[in-house]
Amino acid sequence: MTLAISFDDVAAAARRLAGVAHRTPVMTSRTADALAGATLFFKCENLQRMGAFKFRGAYNALAQFTPVQRRAGVIAFSSGNHAQAIALSARLLGMPAAIVMPKDAPQMKIDATRGYGAEVLLYDRYTENREALGAKIAEERGMTLIPPYDHPHVMAGQGTAALELIDEVGTLDLLFVCVGGGGLISGCATAAKHRLPDCAVIGVEPEAGNDVQQSLACGEIVHIDVPRTIADGAQTQHAGRYTFPVIQALVDRVVTVTDDQLVKAMRFFGERMKIIVEPTGCLGAAAALDNVVDVRGKRVGVILSGGNIDLRRYAELVAPAR
Repeated sequence: MTLAISFDDVAAAARRLAGVAHRTPVMTSRTADALAGATLFFKCENLQRMGAFKFRGAYNALAQFTPVQRRAGVIAFSSGNHAQAIALSARLLGMPAAIVMPKDAPQMKIDATRGYGAEVLLYDRYTENREALGAKIAEERGMTLIPPYDHPHVMAGQGTAALELIDEVGTLDLLFVCVGGGGLISGCATAAKHRLPDCAVIGVEPEAGNDVQQSLACGEIVHIDVPRTIADGAQTQHAGRYTFPVIQALVDRVVTVTDDQLVKAMRFFGERMKIIVEPTGCLGAAAALDNVVDVRGKRVGVILSGGNIDLRRYAELVAPAR
């Protein structure tokens, strides 16, 4: 089977993003290394434009619109980070944007999306289908629908995060990447396996939403109910028709972590490394720090996917129990 993207697509995305996306820092911590018994490299996409890796894929997709598509604009559906990424990318490229967002999305993400100039259309994620709503509005308005993960241009753009990490730190034995619908991990696995064929790519899902883990075990895409997890960016119900074959071909293993492990990782980043990482962004780190996969003695890359969380909610989660 021919996969939806190749390394050449990721490399082309990197060229489009040069000078537009931040080349985010790679942070290290002796304390983290001691906890894991490994050498850890954290790619801080929480410090990306709009606070998450999603800007990479969104901009790469919108930058390839035709003049006709740009005039009509873009529509997307998202719980928050893809929403902000599309809104900001559309503003930078001078096109209208409408975003279908769940009404229970973090208010900070809703406000930021509006702040970037996009129209926000709210829906109930537990009773309404966002994909159907997005398709309906796209048809009515003549807009181009860019989904949050299941699109080759989005996937290729996300892969530039791993490409930058490897370019900066060199050889890795393991690369941990959070898994929602699979856009980030499919792009990162494409980049990693080209540059470092012996690097094991490990996907990490919330324990309550392990649809990709189940899908790999079954050999086909498994659909689940909306998972109840604090990792709102990984509340996807299934992998994509483009992302899943890439995951099957290039990802070595998918593991899960609990919400408690995510909070523990959030607290570590806040207390010891002085950075805010949202729950979804901590998926890979939680697995590495807690040795869900044995990382001892290894060089380990971890994608911290985002830092967009309401500060009040952040404080509630990381505050020690009394």
